[in-house]
Amino acid sequence: MVASGFSARAEAPAPQPAGKPAPNILVILADDLGYGDLGFTGCRDIQTPHIDRLAKQGVFFSDGHVAASVCAPSRCGLLTGLAPARQGFDDNGDMLLPGSRTIGHALRGAGYTTLGVGKWHMGPDPLAMGFDHFTGLSGGSRSYYPAEKTGKNQRLTRDGQDVEMAGWTYLTDFLTEEGMRLVKTREAGKPFFLYMSYTTPHTPLDTRPDLAKKYAAIASKSRRTYAAMVASLDEEVGQWMDFLEKEKLADNTLVVFLSDNGGATINNSDNCPWRGMKGSYWEGGQRVPFILSWPGTLKAGTYGKAVSSLDFIPTFLGASGKTVAQPNDGVNLLPFIQGENPGLPHRNLFWRFSNVQAVRDLDLMLIRSFEEDGSVHAVTLFDLATDPGQTKDLAATRPADRDRLLGLVEEWNKTNAAPRALVGKGYRDNIRRKHEMDVIGREAERKLP
Repeated sequence: MVASGFSARAEAPAPQPAGKPAPNILVILADDLGYGDLGFTGCRDIQTPHIDRLAKQGVFFSDGHVAASVCAPSRCGLLTGLAPARQGFDDNGDMLLPGSRTIGHALRGAGYTTLGVGKWHMGPDPLAMGFDHFTGLSGGSRSYYPAEKTGKNQRLTRDGQDVEMAGWTYLTDFLTEEGMRLVKTREAGKPFFLYMSYTTPHTPLDTRPDLAKKYAAIASKSRRTYAAMVASLDEEVGQWMDFLEKEKLADNTLVVFLSDNGGATINNSDNCPWRGMKGSYWEGGQRVPFILSWPGTLKAGTYGKAVSSLDFIPTFLGASGKTVAQPNDGVNLLPFIQGENPGLPHRNLFWRFSNVQAVRDLDLMLIRSFEEDGSVHAVTLFDLATDPGQTKDLAATRPADRDRLLGLVEEWNKTNAAPRALVGKGYRDNIRRKHEMDVIGREAERKLP
């Protein structure tokens, strides 16, 4: 995904007015959270009062997107500010290239203490990727319960040293406690940036007994376990809001909440009202709950123009008031949401995953999939303004728009590297199948993980 124009920006974003202290920055990233599984997005069987409160007091981006529809490439986009395809990072089996510049480098350059907790899934040691301290797991998921024996990528470490398995009972709670410890022991006199990368509600479906009881009335076992996991994430958000108040940090902390991609086919999540799930480029794969809150600075409300997780680095640097040159494909969102710039943050958004590519041009969206031999399997076109559920393929009836968007994708691809890793053939077949018009409804989508 990249903004209009395909050259990465290297200039520093416009800063906040002089004299305003640089805010602390807290990014709370959920994992495989369904768009429709929060109270403020319409959920009826899961209660999320704390996330709802954050949305009410902050800016909700109703057209908010991430850089990829699966975990690792999405995180690559968030952490580097560059479309993951620029370094051929298409698949969960890949990793950041050594020497990549990250949000940690950018904010360290702006005078921040840079902290990370939770899921890394990026390959190189986070301490070599711009983070001063990091506690978490190097892989993509693990049990939510302590275990004496676990794989290397699932082992919890603190600045590279193993964390004792005793002393905690549930992973999501432990990660919050660790994040708060890092904030309390941070270097004095510096603002902090904390990347809270929860594994919740990614599989395995493990939950706390007290929350399992709360959702016992839900008929589906996996849905009620998932519901309890989302509720645990909501509790953590509430604890963070209380913690910031108690530590007298709330008024000068910019808090972001979002998911890394759409809800997964295997965790009983729901991306209502969007079509598609994790791993697809229907809107449900990469359109996510996306909130930015900065009390006293940003007026609460809904912002309806398309924005991206690629916008974080320039936005955070803009908020800091510091000038740091950092290549990025995003824009500083602050002038747009504060009403200083009435234009569009992005006219175009782009995505690539294995054998599928997609582009947004204003409200038009095109998806193209490929056969194993590289020939085109299908091209579909939708007008999201009149058909947000993507039910009417316009590729045959609007050939001029179809060909224009295909041209945009071709030009964008010239700026990208070839994929460094590809998912297996069975998964590629599923990806191709996910994007066909006759795969309708959540049950049909869940048959194609």
